[in-house]
Amino acid sequence: MSFDTLGLSADILRAISEQGYDQPTPIQRKAIPVVLDGRDVLAGAQTGTGKTAGFTLPLLQRLGSCAPKGGGRAVRALVLTPTRELAAQVGDSVKTYGRHLPLRSAVIFGGVKINPQIDKLRRGVDILVATPGRLLDHVSQRTVDLSKVEILVLDEADRMLDMGFIHDIRKIMALLPDNTARQTLLFSATFSNEIKQLANRLLNNPELIEVARRNTTAERIEQRIHPVDKQRKRELLSHLIGAGDWRQVLVFTRTKHGANRLAEQLGKDGLTAAAIHGNKSQGARTRALAGFKSGAVRVLVATDIAARGLDIDQLPHVVNYELPNVPEDYVHRIGRTGRAGNEGEAISLVCVDELKLLRDIERLLKREIPKVTLDGYEPDPAIKAEPIRNGRGGSSARQGDGRGKGGPKRAGGGRRKSAQATAKGQHRHGRPGGGARKKAV
Repeated sequence: MSFDTLGLSADILRAISEQGYDQPTPIQRKAIPVVLDGRDVLAGAQTGTGKTAGFTLPLLQRLGSCAPKGGGRAVRALVLTPTRELAAQVGDSVKTYGRHLPLRSAVIFGGVKINPQIDKLRRGVDILVATPGRLLDHVSQRTVDLSKVEILVLDEADRMLDMGFIHDIRKIMALLPDNTARQTLLFSATFSNEIKQLANRLLNNPELIEVARRNTTAERIEQRIHPVDKQRKRELLSHLIGAGDWRQVLVFTRTKHGANRLAEQLGKDGLTAAAIHGNKSQGARTRALAGFKSGAVRVLVATDIAARGLDIDQLPHVVNYELPNVPEDYVHRIGRTGRAGNEGEAISLVCVDELKLLRDIERLLKREIPKVTLDGYEPDPAIKAEPIRNGRGGSSARQGDGRGKGGPKRAGGGRRKSAQATAKGQHRHGRPGGGARKKAV
């Protein structure tokens, strides 16, 4: 199936083609026709499978094909996201696919000055992408009118609930037309009972769309656990990056302070690193992410603020320096790699204190993640692991059979060769992270 079979306009198909995409992903194939029919949607799919285009493309089609109700230029579509980074990503998607349409869009979130946002809203916006808190700031200042919203999208709705946005969402809902007078789309990578309860309140006879078993990870992500003493995690991380010559690594920590400290320590090991978390200014977060995408920053250390919504093209490696407290966050963290059919590697450095967290994750995934050791990094006897053989453990760490390489490019990402690296088992030049002082590409 190609995009031109989904009922999209020539202008949107042109924008898709300019991005080099010709085949929709499964979630796009299923969601786009339903959204175009005007149905409410409750959709779930593995992270990295193209959910953003799954609602952006039909949203643009619907708004571009009919005049606004009541005349004037009011907000006709509202997309709510839990984080600034995800809002910016969705905003970019709207601009990219709507570049040949006479529609205006804006992205509003906190951490930046509000006046430029007010100026843009006053000039008129068709599509508004927002985080809940900043949107309510505009509501309180009467700089935005939501009474004419025709389409509402809640992206990563489960994360919004996790972050405590439910009260903000209820306030926003009270400002919108009744759910029988608007179309509501709820997209999420994971489903929970709370999400279903939210859907029952907000959606009108929705179409349920799922393209994979709930709370699963992408099949092309190779996962493994490296059991290690807590005090040697940083040393092992530097060794893996240096010995494998990894050029782009996203590392997750549990706390903001931990992210700052680890980035500083990795810098001392000769690795260009930056931290991104909620205490950083929006400008600092944007610069760190831009440096990481360009290759100027080799290691991006992040809290769970980056676990959702960051779309880094062909990111080969994700490392859980510390396991998340919430098992669903593991799915989202490692979903930053292995996106849109690409292969990826997800490694977790686990100490004995994290065994319960690991069991919770494996219970959610309904599978055991292979555990392997490197020479010189023997785990606590409480964690059973196999020695590395030829750079890999004794059993496959990838969900699925790993077949299906190649094929046409789909919206959301292209193809790439496998980026798996073999750990050497010994430090180069006798220091952790040896080889890491090479200039980043």
